[in-house]
Amino acid sequence: MAKKKGGKGKKEARVVVTLECTEAKAEGATPSRYTTTKNRRNSTGRLELKKYNPFLKRHTLHKEIK
Repeated sequence: MAKKKGGKGKKEARVVVTLECTEAKAEGATPSRYTTTKNRRNSTGRLELKKYNPFLKRHTLHKEIK
């Protein structure tokens, strides 16, 4: 199924989002960033996940940024 060219199309359900470490930002250290996809229809709010920050050498809370 190929996309049709021109005209107004539907918004895609899956979007690429960037997650940034909140704890490193508060400490003034280098914040780690991850990219992932989320389904816009199922999760309308901001995404929050626990991910590993290699600069702090521990798992920290990462929040979605614009």
